[in-house]
Amino acid sequence: MIIDAHVRIGDGREVSLKPADLLTTMDALGIDQAMVAPSERCIAYDNREGNAATTAAARESNGRLLAYAVANPWPGRAALDELDRARDDGAVALAVDSVLQGFDLLDGLLDPLLDFAAGAGWFVYVRTGTPANALPLPLASLARRRPELPVVMGKSGATDFWIDAIPALLHATNLYGDTSYAPWDTVLSGFLAEPGIGAERLVFATDSPYTVPIAEVDRIRDWPVDPEQQAAVFGGNLARLLGRG
Repeated sequence: MIIDAHVRIGDGREVSLKPADLLTTMDALGIDQAMVAPSERCIAYDNREGNAATTAAARESNGRLLAYAVANPWPGRAALDELDRARDDGAVALAVDSVLQGFDLLDGLLDPLLDFAAGAGWFVYVRTGTPANALPLPLASLARRRPELPVVMGKSGATDFWIDAIPALLHATNLYGDTSYAPWDTVLSGFLAEPGIGAERLVFATDSPYTVPIAEVDRIRDWPVDPEQQAAVFGGNLARLLGRG
């Protein structure tokens, strides 16, 4: 089974992706399921619209699409109410983008949302790679504070901060790397070779529509690892984070 850990649907600033087009691409590439987050605008401030879009897409996909919930933490209690609403509508995990949402990962603003995610049994996807407030090492410190909460390091710091991804994963054992953008002969193989990380700490993601999905799939298919490791990265690890493994 192949599960894509991160896709954004809707109209973005430079790209757009409709759920129907995503499903067509998934069929062509053999992707069984995909985790969908809303567009940048809906992550930044129009959370209600974004969550309605992702949960509706999930309901209409016959199980192929799984919805992330988003909530900018600045409104406080209202953000938690929005997550509660999204969960009732079928969301299964929390997506965070501290650059679009305007906060530092370690300033405490996100803590109530992390409490909600832990109580809901969700994992948390956090995009990284943009200085100064969305980097692998601060995320590792945040994850280490919350050992009960699985955290996916979106993009694994791609591209300028790949160098920090291995130290981040070693610092927090509940942190998972994301394969999008990452060459297997350098970044991914470095993860695999490091004691304490390995294939069981990686999840596959295309980060569509910002990437070319076939390239992301082919990179993992071409990676010279054993079938059990490939299966874990392609879907087994994420299925476990979703409570299915």
